[in-house]
Amino acid sequence: MFENQPKGLWALALANTGERFGYYTMLAVFLLYLQANFGFETGLASTIYSTFLMMVYFLPIIGGIAADKFGFGRMVTTGVFIMFIGYLVLSLPLGKDTVAIAAMGASLILIALGTGLFKGNLQVMVGRLYDEPQYAQNRDSGFSLFYMAINIGAMFAPTAAIKIMKWAQESLGVSVEDSYHFAFAVACVSLIVSIAIYYIFSFTYKHVLASETKKDAKTTAKDVNELSPAETKERIVCLCLVFAVVIFFWMAFHQNGNTLTLFARDFTQKTSEGLQSMAFDVTNLVACIFVVYGSFGLAQSKTGKGKGISFAVIVAAIAFLFYKYNNLEGAVDVEAPIFQQFNPCYVVALTPVSVALFSWLNKIGKEPTSPEKIGYGMLVAALGFVWMAVGSMGLELPLTQGNPATEGMRVSANLLISTYLILTFAELLLSPIGISFVTKVAPPKYAGLMMGLWFGATAIGNQLVMVPGIMWGKNFSLITIWGVLAGICLLSALFIFSIIKKLNKVS
Repeated sequence: MFENQPKGLWALALANTGERFGYYTMLAVFLLYLQANFGFETGLASTIYSTFLMMVYFLPIIGGIAADKFGFGRMVTTGVFIMFIGYLVLSLPLGKDTVAIAAMGASLILIALGTGLFKGNLQVMVGRLYDEPQYAQNRDSGFSLFYMAINIGAMFAPTAAIKIMKWAQESLGVSVEDSYHFAFAVACVSLIVSIAIYYIFSFTYKHVLASETKKDAKTTAKDVNELSPAETKERIVCLCLVFAVVIFFWMAFHQNGNTLTLFARDFTQKTSEGLQSMAFDVTNLVACIFVVYGSFGLAQSKTGKGKGISFAVIVAAIAFLFYKYNNLEGAVDVEAPIFQQFNPCYVVALTPVSVALFSWLNKIGKEPTSPEKIGYGMLVAALGFVWMAVGSMGLELPLTQGNPATEGMRVSANLLISTYLILTFAELLLSPIGISFVTKVAPPKYAGLMMGLWFGATAIGNQLVMVPGIMWGKNFSLITIWGVLAGICLLSALFIFSIIKKLNKVS
């Protein structure tokens, strides 16, 4: 899995990891902040949340167009500095009045604009690493590893947000409302780390930016005219069909910061005991990941030394988990945002499993094509929300708008933990594979624009995230809300498979 990957992959992946850590730290508590600080009802808070997500994923279209004209490297750097200003404004405790709301809105625009310049263009640079013949066959696995690195940052983000907020409240005497700004300030620090990694290790990927110099302008112009107009049109049409499906996946998947967080707050048990409680300590999750990676190392290592190191890692991780289990003391509090750590944790843990599975299927000639993987991903996502509907049977309608529901029946945390596992399987089939598909199929002279349109489709899906949030507490049962999301995913899967021959032709 890690073999025959370009060195530049690790530099760009780690730079993205730092940026994503800050972003997801902010996002883990953002919806709750809107309600706690400004008193917004759930529908309004959900609309603001989804509109922000829409901007974050829409503006890469502008970023892609700008990169095609001015260069990918320049836009990545510019994006980091714009994001930093946005997070800095958001981290200031300006109160609850109109000025504070306006400042919050301005900061969201800056963060979205900076992300638009940074995110898509960095991924185009990753794709260009695999244009070299010796790496071409590892494009899908490379993007899976890149995606895994992103989620390492996201995995620690909810814990970071909760811990720094508690520290501010208990050590500095900061109010609950103002403590959210400390979580937002984490993003400023993470961006400094991100840009430092980007520049320090630039020597590993600088060759993919060579076309941005005047010296190579003629070569680039020749390269981008290799496709005929008919081929270019066919590829763009196929990509747009995939983008249409992506809209509905992200509408469903990004409920993690919306209705799934509200479900965690209003309908999930507030404490956890025994073995289950260990899942809410991120260090235990990291230990489990070490067991997974150690097992792969043990199976794949070709030397005795390698096998010995892998075995030692497994033993140390299991010993750590055994120690933590034996030292459990009573119940632990379960905060709603903490559930958002499970998805990135599963991504990191399951990526080697996914890569190994598809490598094995490739060897026996049965690996699904990228479009087929996307279709399967939509089917799995539908299953995730069917599972939520089953687990929500017997629960009353949400009782309030803007505050936690009054005490009533609450379900085990295992429902959300298992749902995030199912949705992660769907994500691994769709997101990294979809990005890889775009970098492979996009006509060279429209590479930035096509990657921007991938994020544009994601943006529309993120805007639609608000729909279940608006339904929340509006005389719609929980089963209806989850059923709508399951149905949308199922129809999208059927659409993909209805045009699969056309998509396979260009992939």
